[in-house]
Amino acid sequence: MDNLTIQVSAGSIFGFLGPNGAGKTTTIRLLLGLLAPTSGSATVLGHDTRSAAPAIRERTGALLEFSGLYERLTAADNLEFYGRVWHLPRAARAARIQELLTHFGLWERRREFVRTWSRGMKQKLALARTLLHRPTLVFLDEPTAGLDPIAAAGLRTDLAALAGREGVTVFLTTHNLTEAEKLCAQVGIIRAGRLVAVGPLEQLRARSSTPRIEIVGRNLTEQVAAALRGMPGVLGTALHDGRLTVELERDASTAPLIQRVLAAGGEVEEARKAVASIEEVFLTLMHEAEPPK
Repeated sequence: MDNLTIQVSAGSIFGFLGPNGAGKTTTIRLLLGLLAPTSGSATVLGHDTRSAAPAIRERTGALLEFSGLYERLTAADNLEFYGRVWHLPRAARAARIQELLTHFGLWERRREFVRTWSRGMKQKLALARTLLHRPTLVFLDEPTAGLDPIAAAGLRTDLAALAGREGVTVFLTTHNLTEAEKLCAQVGIIRAGRLVAVGPLEQLRARSSTPRIEIVGRNLTEQVAAALRGMPGVLGTALHDGRLTVELERDASTAPLIQRVLAAGGEVEEARKAVASIEEVFLTLMHEAEPPK
């Protein structure tokens, strides 16, 4: 890690993004006190990772590369085992197991052996295992990796609902940019151990994307596009599938553009500001962070 500094707000879902080898899993291990930093310090839930790692791990949950499940046990027995590890009282343990398995739609299958389950069901059980002791903070390392789209969407829905209901803070690493866009109040982007950007997604969009509008209508020809080029504030135009996209300087006015389109023979049915996807933001920031050659 290269002078990595992150602050995550309590009760939020924070997305930690970066390419393979960027240092995402290493960061989680440092925050859990499983690795010692060569310099600097980190505080998690008010505890220093060097001197109070056991206290951190008591108040956190983690789902990393391995699920932590025993596949020769039933779902209920898996959670019973971990409930005993966490010294949960018997009645509280039983109630919590039923609560989580019911939430994840697994209660009716609690007596089945885990080895017979699909990957998606196993991942839901692993998430239940992570939340069993009501942690304040949960680290999830690519929890939907390898799941089919339906299972991944279901797990995202479950995660968002649980985070909202239980007020748990989630530190989520993922390669699925759409997942981060749907779940995360804030994201941090890391490259080669260095934090490239951090903040709300809208803030990162404004920082790293070029303003543009999309015009939909009729007779949006190359001649219409050419008529816009050279206008004040216009950086470029592109035609695709009958849509005219105009890249603009910041704070450029759009009203004169519409007037010019009409004057050039185009018909405007709709004009809207285009929002950069999180993928575009990510790729732009990765490009900006490339070391000079």
